[in-house]
Amino acid sequence: MSSSTNPHLSRRSLLGAFGLITAGVSLASCGSGSSGTGAAVGAGEGAAKSAALKLPTYKEFAGAAPDFPGSAEGLQAGYRKMPTPVASTTAPPLKGRVTALSQTFDTVAPGMKDNAYWQRLNAALGGELDMQIVIDDYPAKHATILASDDLPDLMWLPPNQGIPNVAPMLEAKFQDLTPYLSGDAVLEYPNLAALKPESWKTAIVNGKIWGAPIPSTPFGQVMHGNKTMWDQVGGLQCSSGAEFMEKVKELNDPARNVFALQPAYINVLHMVSQWFGVLVNWMATSDGTLVHRFETDQFKAALDFTSQLFRAGVFYPDANVPDISARLVNGTVAAEVNSGPHDSRKYWDLKPDAQTEILVPFAFEAGITPIYNMGYGTVGFTPFKKADEGKIRELLSLVNWLSAPFGTTEFLQKNYGTEGEDYTLDSEGNPVLNKSGLTNIPGVRSALNIMTSPENVLFFPGHADDVEYVHQQEQKLIAMGWRSATAGTFSDANTKYGPTATSAFYDKVVDIVTGRAKLSELDAAVARWKKDGGDRIRKEYEAVLPEDVRIFPI
Repeated sequence: MSSSTNPHLSRRSLLGAFGLITAGVSLASCGSGSSGTGAAVGAGEGAAKSAALKLPTYKEFAGAAPDFPGSAEGLQAGYRKMPTPVASTTAPPLKGRVTALSQTFDTVAPGMKDNAYWQRLNAALGGELDMQIVIDDYPAKHATILASDDLPDLMWLPPNQGIPNVAPMLEAKFQDLTPYLSGDAVLEYPNLAALKPESWKTAIVNGKIWGAPIPSTPFGQVMHGNKTMWDQVGGLQCSSGAEFMEKVKELNDPARNVFALQPAYINVLHMVSQWFGVLVNWMATSDGTLVHRFETDQFKAALDFTSQLFRAGVFYPDANVPDISARLVNGTVAAEVNSGPHDSRKYWDLKPDAQTEILVPFAFEAGITPIYNMGYGTVGFTPFKKADEGKIRELLSLVNWLSAPFGTTEFLQKNYGTEGEDYTLDSEGNPVLNKSGLTNIPGVRSALNIMTSPENVLFFPGHADDVEYVHQQEQKLIAMGWRSATAGTFSDANTKYGPTATSAFYDKVVDIVTGRAKLSELDAAVARWKKDGGDRIRKEYEAVLPEDVRIFPI
């Protein structure tokens, strides 16, 4: 998302927010979140309440016409340059001090008292936004503060960091915002009304709205390739698994320290799974049951092919290599898996004239329909501490201000600060952080945008032509896109047991890929995953599946 509306969400932001780690045991970023509609206890009742809830009325922000339009299905609007900003609010939102808990995935910035950007932001807000910014182990900090009963006014709730008992926690500690946000009530806060209905679904638990969602790119992982390298073998796009294997073998040249693929085996397996036409997480069947990709023959076949890639020696040999993106740019690694199409920008940060391609999934062999796995769509939501109506409306006004869309003066202030103090304008009118801005802004901006965000757009300062290319690739991906059947639903068992059970399963998968275990051992690993939590998670998700869930053709 560093390339989209939110410059805060750098590659590291996405990796942290979605669990995508580019080492050998990394996990795929796509899949269902751990928060959303329904509840673990009384799941059927929670699902019914959530289905009956009237979502906030959607009213698109029309202040900055894009060069490349977006769509309700998730296609991101694209801008060749920063438009002339317009105001989306009429007055500062704050009357006094507001406290918040958030996390940063960027460089740590000076604290509020030593941070001129933060102080100018507070002046624009009309009060004091005092954030406690967590760097590591957010769930532990969240739990400590929750247990103390000394809650901040705003307390970000991530979708996938294993925070347990979400439904009872919300009911006991936080404000039900349904009366303020359901239906046309949200129109009082136009920047929140500009958040799409799909984004709001993740902020609904037990039939109530608990906070404004934080939209992220709706796209999931993609494979980026060094275009110059892949042009030598006919390009990154392929028509079969056999052709892909031929190309990576031809690109590979260990004698010159050149390798075809990054050593993120799970992420590469995710790419291969799409070529076999299998979703990354849960698939709904016509009889109302769920099937996980781990349980399918297609997953086993994808794992077999990934292990063949390993035996062919096309993975970079050090699974812990920290600079794969730099190696892709300098031509020593041909391809890596990233958290989304927007990650094209990170290569330009390393080399301004870098040229990359985005792989569109293809059929591994004739007769298979390939798919593309869409992503979370949000990075959670931010509940409000229980308070009187006046305070709640002040917090809603604050979140409305901080959720201002791309193309607004509020967005510019939040993400780039003040012209002349924090940034300058380049020849095309795009903001570029100066030395002071680079010191003071990224760590704070990351924390702000983790807990409040508008819908994302494509915006690549200095690379206007590339906006069109990424937009075109997104169109192709959406045309074959699928979301996990459980996206936007909640399973408490998933937060309790999912991370441990899945991590153990992937340990065995990596052993199979790297030849330390046999493919025949996969069945036992699947059975263990089901016993350690998979079946409990399935049962809870089945209880809250919406009636109109999209049936996957397994």
